[in-house]
Amino acid sequence: MATFPSIDPTYGAAKASQPIVRTVRFGDGYEQRLTYGLNQNPKVWTLTWQNITEANSDTIETFLDARAADNASFDWAPPAEGVTYKWVCESWDKVIPYTGRATISATFRQVFEP
Repeated sequence: MATFPSIDPTYGAAKASQPIVRTVRFGDGYEQRLTYGLNQNPKVWTLTWQNITEANSDTIETFLDARAADNASFDWAPPAEGVTYKWVCESWDKVIPYTGRATISATFRQVFEP
């Protein structure tokens, strides 16, 4: 299992949660909500590495390209959590605002695999 390079994202990373819930609505206005599956609250992180060196941006991009090529997940620990989980990154952007500097934006989606 590959581990994401130890390059910290810029502050302002955003975590989104959308629990997997099935809702049954009855004719009289009542409803019942049930969690669905074993891992019913996957996370999605929107991350940015702003104004990093071109070498660090190449490291990140090469890593993500390799995971995309073999459809593999990777290990990564969210900021200030210290526990690694499995993630996939299906899209990312790279901007080069200055010579020798770059900004990468990516979205990591949590997956549940052995």
